[in-house]
Amino acid sequence: MVDITRRLGWRHLRGAPTAHIRHHRGGKLLHDGPGLSFWYRALTAALSEVPVDDRELAMTFHARTSDFQDVAVQATVTYRISDPAVAAARLDFSIDPDTGVWRGAPLEQLGTLLTETAQQHALDVLARTPLAAALADGVTAVRERIAAGLAGEPRLPGTGIEVVAVRVVALRPEPEVERALRTPAREQIQQEADRATYERRAVAVERERAIAENELASQIELARREEQLVDQRGTNARREAEEGAAADAVRAEAEAARTVRLAEAEATRSVRLARAEAEGAREVGEARAQAQAAWLRVHADVDVATLHALTGTRLAENLPRIDSVTVTPDLLTGLLSRLGARE
Repeated sequence: MVDITRRLGWRHLRGAPTAHIRHHRGGKLLHDGPGLSFWYRALTAALSEVPVDDRELAMTFHARTSDFQDVAVQATVTYRISDPAVAAARLDFSIDPDTGVWRGAPLEQLGTLLTETAQQHALDVLARTPLAAALADGVTAVRERIAAGLAGEPRLPGTGIEVVAVRVVALRPEPEVERALRTPAREQIQQEADRATYERRAVAVERERAIAENELASQIELARREEQLVDQRGTNARREAEEGAAADAVRAEAEAARTVRLAEAEATRSVRLARAEAEGAREVGEARAQAQAAWLRVHADVDVATLHALTGTRLAENLPRIDSVTVTPDLLTGLLSRLGARE
């Protein structure tokens, strides 16, 4: 949209670089080009504004496939006005000299022309395509057919329109049909998910079985090694017992031999001691006998009174020593009674 300023019956127009302005006065073209700026009188000026930038036209229409299924086509056509003079001559791009607003709806006319042309070619290709093929490869086929159809449409160049690009966004069936088509895929996906779940469970069970087998094998190996350990301990204990018994036997033999040697030595010593004691006793006896014989020979010629005196002296020498004598009345009474009886 152009920018128009009012000054004392004059108008000043300032256009955008993407807007092609055509100014006629009295049937003569005074200004023609994009991005113009000029003064004019509103009563005598005929102005047209033709956009020359690329524009996007989104379209949605319904078509029917060869198997009588309705599909919705979403497409976008990019176009531009390549010849503004032809477009201004074929379509009403005139603007109000006071406000700069289009008097008609030229872009809507272009949109209708492009939509109907694209829809015609899309319907033609979809009418010969079944629904499954249309959903699988229909986007490319419809885009190529619309692009070729718009490129070959003679009315578009005659109106000064150039199609830049065509994009088909989607082909969608009716909701019920779409749900019906999704069901097999969902079932297959669910089956794949269930199969994956079962396989995962099978793998888990197999791993658990392998773990249990490994644990059982470990327990068996541990029991076998414990058995070997018990056997080895028994063998070691038996060997220790045998070695201890052998050592005890050696010690017993050594002790017995030592005891025999000691007994023999003790017997020899006892015999020798007995012999020595016997020899001493014999010698002592002989000495005593000789002393007794000598004593008897000495006292053979002594009288009896002398012998009695010697005997008393010897008896006195052998009597025990008496430190004190206690005389009780009973003893004294008994002695006095004996003395009185003798008298």
